[in-house]
Amino acid sequence: FSTAIAITEQPVSVSVPVGYSFTLRCRAQGRTSLQYQWFCQHQSDCRLIPGATNQDLPIVAEQTQLYTCRVNDLHRNAVFSNWVKVEVHQCVARGLPPRLWQGEPVIVLNPSEQRVEVGQPLQLQCAAMGVPAPSYQWYRNGNLLEQQKRKKLWISHTKVSDSGTYLCCASNSHGEHWTNAVDVHIGEQGQPSSLCCRSPATGKIALLVGNNRYQHHPNLMAPVRDVFELSHLLEHLGFQVVSLLD
Repeated sequence: FSTAIAITEQPVSVSVPVGYSFTLRCRAQGRTSLQYQWFCQHQSDCRLIPGATNQDLPIVAEQTQLYTCRVNDLHRNAVFSNWVKVEVHQCVARGLPPRLWQGEPVIVLNPSEQRVEVGQPLQLQCAAMGVPAPSYQWYRNGNLLEQQKRKKLWISHTKVSDSGTYLCCASNSHGEHWTNAVDVHIGEQGQPSSLCCRSPATGKIALLVGNNRYQHHPNLMAPVRDVFELSHLLEHLGFQVVSLLD
């Protein structure tokens, strides 16, 4: 019975720069001793990895590939782990990832401003590195877009109401990182969209005040850091931020 083997730890997908060293892990339990064999797939070519017969598979990232691990026991029962993707970024800007990178999301591709006619498709694209691989969530004008959870945002037939300021949040177990915010203009050909004619007076302004010196209250833990992080987030959402301390 295939249930004689249970995988207790699945490998996880990662998104890393070329040359990065890491390890894929697979753990299983069975009624007899277990044997492991790793496989990889690039495009349509799936092959056994010679010598990859341990629970851990050390990898130096070279190209984007899929991996799975087969676990079998002495009674010819066998199960396969989940397929996981090792996404390799060939061109990463200097200084990325940070020198002491712990696997937190790092944006390597920001979306760009778009002007689209009504009824035409809209595509916005971003990418982030992370270990494990980040998940994505897009926002328009600060509102979560329930269906847009991939690196590429795709709207097949745009409406004027799709105009707005877009940005994406990449997150994993280590934290989250936001892309730059970009304006998307949807309008009839030859007709200016509402965003094109937006006057400065209608811009969004946020005033942040971080107080640490209270006369009758203990000092707060980290108001300076809180103001910095919140101002960074609000700027991504298209606000002009004024920050004051004490």
